[in-house]
Amino acid sequence: MLGTLSMVLASTIVNVAIPDIMGSFGMDQSQAQWLATGFLAAMTATMLANAWAVESFGQRGTYIAAMVVFIVASIIGGIAPNEYVLIFSRVVQGAMAGIIQPLAMITIFQVFPEEERGRGMGIYGLGVIIGPALGPALGGVLVDIFSWRAVFFIALPSCLLAVFMGLLFLPERLGSGRRPNFDWTGFALLTVALTSLLWAFSNGQRLGWSSGLILFLLWGGVAAAVAFVFWQLHNPKPLLNLRVYTSYGFVCGSLLSFALGAALFGTTYLIPLFVQEVQGFTATWAGLVIMPAGLVMAAIFPLAGYLSDRAPAHQPIIAGLLFLALSCFLMARADVNAGFWLLAFWIVLSRLGLGLMMPPIGAGSLRTLPMPMLPQGSGAINFARQLGGAFGVNLMSVALARRTEFHTEALAQEVTAASRIGQDALTQLEAIYARTGVPETLQPAAALEFLGRMIHLQGYTRGFQDTFIILGFVFVLALLPAWLMGKAPRAPARG
Repeated sequence: MLGTLSMVLASTIVNVAIPDIMGSFGMDQSQAQWLATGFLAAMTATMLANAWAVESFGQRGTYIAAMVVFIVASIIGGIAPNEYVLIFSRVVQGAMAGIIQPLAMITIFQVFPEEERGRGMGIYGLGVIIGPALGPALGGVLVDIFSWRAVFFIALPSCLLAVFMGLLFLPERLGSGRRPNFDWTGFALLTVALTSLLWAFSNGQRLGWSSGLILFLLWGGVAAAVAFVFWQLHNPKPLLNLRVYTSYGFVCGSLLSFALGAALFGTTYLIPLFVQEVQGFTATWAGLVIMPAGLVMAAIFPLAGYLSDRAPAHQPIIAGLLFLALSCFLMARADVNAGFWLLAFWIVLSRLGLGLMMPPIGAGSLRTLPMPMLPQGSGAINFARQLGGAFGVNLMSVALARRTEFHTEALAQEVTAASRIGQDALTQLEAIYARTGVPETLQPAAALEFLGRMIHLQGYTRGFQDTFIILGFVFVLALLPAWLMGKAPRAPARG
């Protein structure tokens, strides 16, 4: 649980610090989003290497090595002299999180007897939920009291304790036989596909979508993804067993898991950015506005698990998607005047939806597979969720940048120094500056500068609103695979 808690904290706590990091290094949106996207993309890729690492080096060796590298990466992030070192440290953190998190599930099945594994899963789930619930609030306090660098050090005590506990209790590698071969070709193809596509999406707005580099990366990423699929289908020991997708019910579950990852990680990235950049919240208040939603999500988990055992899986999933869509459409109404508790309530609706969806997506997807394919199916569902998180953050950041630019340009053309609206605004601003004692010669320039900032802020606000609308429609579209999942046949009974 300590390792899991540390990983989940690392994936969420940095989000409230992003505005401060952007200001510290002069980063724009296309760069800053890599602090989340890089972590999630690396975690997505290395999750598939977990089984090989455990078989090759044992649980203890794999866990200790990954935790030590994670600790070193955290320290590097905390003392990073520039944005490139900082992003590199986040990528390494994510890569190690992809190795460590699946180990928790393996450990639970080994440590707890069969009749107590439910309790073990409850302890594991507590660690998964506490991180997103308390991480942003804790991160916000650290940013306001110290600086953004403190968020990279907060998890170190739990990481060191986890290393000590791992040395005491985790088993070493069984036997001394030959280590299995690793699918380096598949891993390389997946890494190239993820990196190329994510980098192209995040920089297409800045470099131009028709530029040679962006087109090369887009087509190269697609080609690498196709080659990865072909290789996995023809490899006797694939990283990802794609044959689980012969069940259309499992395909629907994977699409829903992808949407869930986009919702969970995408909104966790967008909301702290919105409340700090648009509403002027401090990092502490940005974290606190999310905390009630995390606590509600923790409370709804047992009910969702109960429903997933007793009701058709698609029913709570559809309810969850409706809550998510409603939350996004309400967030699309938010502006600088939206109150703290109103925002907190809207965010609670999204986490209520996520809490209802998580257990039945996993259970409903695996019910469509025969018993021998359950381990591969579980890995594929987790892969889809992490992939959704990486692309969700990336594409939402792109949508935010494009819609902000669109609205800012439209407002700048409408509100100019020569227009009636612009002249009235400048006259009022100059009068305000005159009352505050600003010299008359400086008043026009100060008023024009302030008007420009207000135009950008309004464009930024509308960009956020459009992004939430887009996300809301994604969840409406996800109702189709949820409904189809309810029509999918179950696998034969497992005696």
